[in-house]
Amino acid sequence: MPVIIPEKLPATQALIDSNIFVMNEGRAHSQDIRPLRICILNLMPDKITTETQLLRKLSNSIIQVQITLLTMKSHTSKNTSAGHLKSFYQYFEEIKEQNFDGIIITGAPLEHLPFETVDYWKELAEILDWCKTHAFSSLFICWAAQAALYHYYGIEKNDMPEKLLGVFPHCKEDPKNKLFLGMNDTFFAPHSRYTQSDAQAIRNNPQLTVLASSEQAGIHLVASRDGRRLFMSGHPEYDRGTLLKEYQRDQHLENAPFPQNYFQDNDPTKEIIALWESDASLFYLNWLNYSVYQETEYELLLK
Repeated sequence: MPVIIPEKLPATQALIDSNIFVMNEGRAHSQDIRPLRICILNLMPDKITTETQLLRKLSNSIIQVQITLLTMKSHTSKNTSAGHLKSFYQYFEEIKEQNFDGIIITGAPLEHLPFETVDYWKELAEILDWCKTHAFSSLFICWAAQAALYHYYGIEKNDMPEKLLGVFPHCKEDPKNKLFLGMNDTFFAPHSRYTQSDAQAIRNNPQLTVLASSEQAGIHLVASRDGRRLFMSGHPEYDRGTLLKEYQRDQHLENAPFPQNYFQDNDPTKEIIALWESDASLFYLNWLNYSVYQETEYELLLK
C-alpha cells in the first residue's frame, strides 16, 4: 500500500524513481480506508533528505500511511528553505489537539550541547509530554532517543572517545520481539554519533528493556515496558550514500573518522556495501504493523 504525502513534496519523485507507490492526499481521501496517521518531527538540518529517507522506509507496508511533517517554531532552519517548510510542515500548535497512531522524532547534530541549552528544548519537552497522550507509538532516533531517555527517565548522555561512524552488527536481546520478525539473528545498522546514553542506567531502569545491542556500537534499541516508546541509537533509515557524504564532509578534520564496515574491504576507493537495507525495511514494516496498526484503537482519531 502507498504512503500518503502532500501534493508536490520534493520526495515524491525520488520515491517514484525508486519504484515506491505513493498516493497524493486527494486520491487517498476518496478511498474508504482509514490510513495510519504518522507524525514526523524532523529535527535534521537537511529536512528534504531526511523526510525522503523515512518515507522510503514507511512506504514498504501494505497499510496506508498518512504523513504529517512537523518542525520547531522556536528554531530557524538554515539548511532548508522557508518555502519548503511553509508548504509542507506544520508547527506543534497547529496539530496538538490531534491524535496520531505514531510519531517519529529524528536525530539532530546537537550532541555537544547540554539538553537544556538547545534553543528549542522547552518546545521539544512539551512535545515529548504530548506524545504520552496523543501518539500511540513513539519512535525516537539517535539524538532524539538520547533526549527522550533524559526527559522521561533522567538518563544522561556521555561523550565517546571518538565519533562512532560506520555499519555495525547487532544481536537481538529479545529475539521473540515482533519488531525483529523476518530479520536475521545478526542484523546491521548504520551509526553516526559522538555521544551515547548511559548504558548502565538504561539496564538498571526497571521501566526499560534493551531489545538489541552491538559489541562495537553499544545499545541500539530500547523499549519502554509497555512497548509504546522505542529509543533507537542507530540510523537504519540512512540511504546507501549517507555515510559517504559524512565521511567526505569531515575530511578536513584532524583524525577524521572512517566509516567502518561500509566500503568493500574497508577501502574507500571501492564500492559501498549496504549491509543494512533489508533489515531496515523489515524494522519499519514491523513497527508499523505490530507496534502501531495491530495495537492502536480504530476509533483513536475520532476521539
